[in-house]
Amino acid sequence: MTQLESARSGIITKEMKQVALDEKVTEGFVRRGVAEGTIVIPCNKNHMSIHPYGIGSGLRTKMNVNLGVSKDCYDYSLEKEKAELSWKLKAEAIMDLSCYGKTADFRHWLIKNSPSAIGTVPMYDVDGALGKALKDMTADDLFDVVEQHAKDGVDFMTIHAGINQEVAGHILRNKRITNLVSRGGSILFAWMYIKGKENPFYEQFDRLLEICKAYDVTISLGDACRSGCGHDSTDAVQISELIILGELVLRAREAGVQIMVEGPGHMPIHDIRMNVEIAKKLCHGAPLYVLGPIVTDVAPGYDHITAAIGGALSASCGADFLCYVTPAEHLRLPDLSDVREGIISSKIACHAADLAKKVKDAHVWDEQMSWARRDVDFSRMIPLALDPEKANAYRQSSLPEEEKTCTMCGPKCPMKTLNEILNNHNSEKEFFDKK
Repeated sequence: MTQLESARSGIITKEMKQVALDEKVTEGFVRRGVAEGTIVIPCNKNHMSIHPYGIGSGLRTKMNVNLGVSKDCYDYSLEKEKAELSWKLKAEAIMDLSCYGKTADFRHWLIKNSPSAIGTVPMYDVDGALGKALKDMTADDLFDVVEQHAKDGVDFMTIHAGINQEVAGHILRNKRITNLVSRGGSILFAWMYIKGKENPFYEQFDRLLEICKAYDVTISLGDACRSGCGHDSTDAVQISELIILGELVLRAREAGVQIMVEGPGHMPIHDIRMNVEIAKKLCHGAPLYVLGPIVTDVAPGYDHITAAIGGALSASCGADFLCYVTPAEHLRLPDLSDVREGIISSKIACHAADLAKKVKDAHVWDEQMSWARRDVDFSRMIPLALDPEKANAYRQSSLPEEEKTCTMCGPKCPMKTLNEILNNHNSEKEFFDKK
């Protein structure tokens, strides 16, 4: 049985037990969330090295790292380094977005070695896997690639099943600045246009469900019509697809298949809460997976920051899963340092949102850091840092004369001053008598 079927049957799986342990919640809480579809545990039965993570309501906000080669940057050794860095920094998920050449070997390596959930977008792999031009591909060809990814052990797949002919009509009638910015969505739109046929993932959605159920693959319903700039946010195109996605959520749950929904990519701050609430409403509380959203379009080179702002806000409003964005977004394939910056920025957003959502014990980490700062104890502060390596490098690069200070304030450190005064007076009365 799938995780969803097990939960509905009252069975608490070993994966649910692990999620409960990690989240410090009861096993019953996790089981009920999975049964309702408000929590998913992406965990393909063929992925043996996985540490299962829960994504959804009442749990910590999770994050995903995108990796993969392109025609212009085809170095799998670098992609392996990025994956190993992602595991070191405890990313809960990795998506292989390779879109050129033969991708199977790298995918197999990821699944064999990864404790993180592995995701893919099968449409990115169709030309490399099939060796055919788009015009020559059949619906059966597309499903063959999906099934191969499932057999390989992929835990979740982005499938753009909501961009059907009806939604395509909205794209043609409602003029946008950036049209479609979804790579997978644009490939399917092109296939539909060339063939004059319906999106096979929408038309044969039950066939997709059968494949995913057989391996317990979680479907991540791709938002082919997500806004690619602030101007296009929350328009008729985006909402028309979201309505279809909500209908597909119910069909997947009925079939016993875990499912989550992907959210917008570019969006001004004042649209974020509304979008999260609409997505949660129309998609029946399914876990929401967002890329950013990027809150301004004018900061190429700093989009890890624009995305972290949007990610923190969207997750505080109810989004469950953040896709990291690196400084290289819109400019190039990210290098190793870009990946590190993207992961840290996204993890900051996740934790900031968890504090706002009052996720169980999220505040404990901050309070531990606060006590260490009060004591001016860098031996405790640095290990508690989200990125201890960078924190230690900064500390060692500029050491003060007095150990329990830093070179910002030196002996005028307010923590040091107050500690010396308050630790030496005997009582509140004595303190005010001196005054």
